[in-house]
Amino acid sequence: MIAEYILSLDPLALLRAMPGTAAQGIIWGIMAVGVYITFRILDFPDLTVDGSLATGAAAAVMLIQGGMSPALSLVFALLAGMAAGLVTGLLHTGLGIPGILAGILTQVSLYSVNLGIMGKSNQGISLTQQGLVASSRYVSGDGRALFFLELIAGCLVLVAVVYCFFGTETGAAIRATGCNPQMARAQGINTDVAKVLALTLSNGLVGLCGGILAQYQGAADVNMGRGAIVIGLAAVIISEVIFGKLCAGRKMAFACTLAAVFVGAVLYYVAYALVLWLRMPSDYMKLFSALVVALFLAVPYLKDRRAAKRRS
Repeated sequence: MIAEYILSLDPLALLRAMPGTAAQGIIWGIMAVGVYITFRILDFPDLTVDGSLATGAAAAVMLIQGGMSPALSLVFALLAGMAAGLVTGLLHTGLGIPGILAGILTQVSLYSVNLGIMGKSNQGISLTQQGLVASSRYVSGDGRALFFLELIAGCLVLVAVVYCFFGTETGAAIRATGCNPQMARAQGINTDVAKVLALTLSNGLVGLCGGILAQYQGAADVNMGRGAIVIGLAAVIISEVIFGKLCAGRKMAFACTLAAVFVGAVLYYVAYALVLWLRMPSDYMKLFSALVVALFLAVPYLKDRRAAKRRS
């Protein structure tokens, strides 16, 4: 029985799926960088992500249907995500709503907003349309190598922009706010403004990811962001566990960490593709995602606990 199951698996099918898997991982890495900003830098449990990803996708698809350039539509996808993050920030800082509840409120509200943008639960665009920034047809075409070079170059540009931003006075204020809000306020930093800026930037990247992802798969769906926060956390945690020591102590450790988040997203999708290749029931993929996050979250704790036992 087991032998028949193993022999029925086709290694070539897994290899053929790898280009598409890598492309999706890189695209989702943009969202993971946004999650990293709130989760690690700001220390803010932001659940807006599940809604703002679909908002960016909906905005991009509807604008493309209206005749706008696919590249230009991503600017509006970015702005749509930023607007979602701004709402969460204002709910938290202006109305005193706890961070996790503010994110949930915005996320729930965005479901209706996204339905209003698209007019129905999903909208599609043709994958053969000219000028798409990303498309699944690029993965199997003759220009596959060029497509991946463009994706990687775009990610490196994004890493450079985020790295430079957090090197400015405003970026340093956000990092200080996430590290120690009381000390940041004592130094004259308006922590409320810093939180709003970080949430706006984070969800802007998530919205941008949604716009690119919608072009890649040729459709936007009101539920496409469901579970996105888990994927983002998985990418962040995987990158920290695997590349944490490699990036620590380097001159550009922060840039290395941001780049590692993209690698973490790709590794997550490779594991995802492997599970599907093993013919695991697709109904359990959300459970798989949660288990991956739990496993990699537990690894640093278990390592520290083991080291403490050795020292004692």
